[in-house]
Order: sequence, then C-alpha cells, then structure tokens
Amino acid sequence: MDAILTRRTIRKFKADAVSEQDIRYLLEAAMSAPSTGKQEPWYFMVITDKETLAAAADAQKHGPMLKQAPLAIVVAYDKTLEVHKNTAQLDCAAATQNMLVAANSKGLGAAWLGVYPDADKMKAVKKLFCMPANIVPFAIVAVGHPAEDKYPKARFAKSRVHYGVWQ
Repeated sequence: MDAILTRRTIRKFKADAVSEQDIRYLLEAAMSAPSTGKQEPWYFMVITDKETLAAAADAQKHGPMLKQAPLAIVVAYDKTLEVHKNTAQLDCAAATQNMLVAANSKGLGAAWLGVYPDADKMKAVKKLFCMPANIVPFAIVAVGHPAEDKYPKARFAKSRVHYGVWQ
C-alpha cells in the first residue's frame, strides 16, 4: 500500500541514469498487469537517447519533463492482438499504472503522459518511433531519479463511495 499511497507525478529529474536492473523491474511490473482474456496486447519501447527524449517532448505538448528525464518508456499496443474489442487501452492503462507504482517502490519518480486517444499525439509518436500500422501508441512514461519532493496526499473521499445502490 505504501508504494500506492505515496505515488506522485514527478516532473523534475536528476541526470543520473536509471539502471538496467530497474528498467527490467519496471517492465516486469508492467507486464504483470491484468489483461482482458490474457490477450496482453502491449509493447514497450525503452528510450534513453537524449535527442530522442527531446523529440518526444516536442511531440507531447504536456511533456517538457522528457527533456530532463534520463528514461522514457513508450507503452503501445498491437491492434491485431486485441481479441476482445476495445479493451487493449484498458490493459495498457493497467500496465502503465503498475509501472508508476513500481517506479515509486524503487525510489524513482515517474510521470504518465497520455498519448491515446489524442489523434495528433498518436500520429506524432507513431512517426517519431517508426511504429508500424498495427501498433497504437498509448502513453509515454517519463522516469528518473526525482529532483523534487512531493508528499503524499490523502485522496480517499467517502462521498465517492456508494453501497448497494446509488444514494
């Protein structure tokens, strides 16, 4: 629970590289997410090249932190692997959330940058990463050692919980 309750979006990163071991840990966490009917349509692109990270930042109007981040992981899915219609996005969302929580558990910071369903962002990311027609970009996760401190926020709201019927 601690990794979940203390997870915050981090937008400022130190220049220190993320270790190969930590990258593997994040990818294992992502691929351990639930997937509709075990279809697992996801793919992940690991980006550490500074020029590519800067280009990705330019492709994302809300992605300037990619210019600071030592790592980004692009989450995408293969349309041809989607057995259950309109569920690949759900699977990728679960994988992305697992990655964010795993990053926090390792003392890393991360920020989820949405790509899907914005047609302009999707087109720019597909072009930048030379993705084939069957691959759909879903998100970019900026990852690194945090250069900012953010403290947990209590987000539980009893007013958002209903039992049995909506009342």
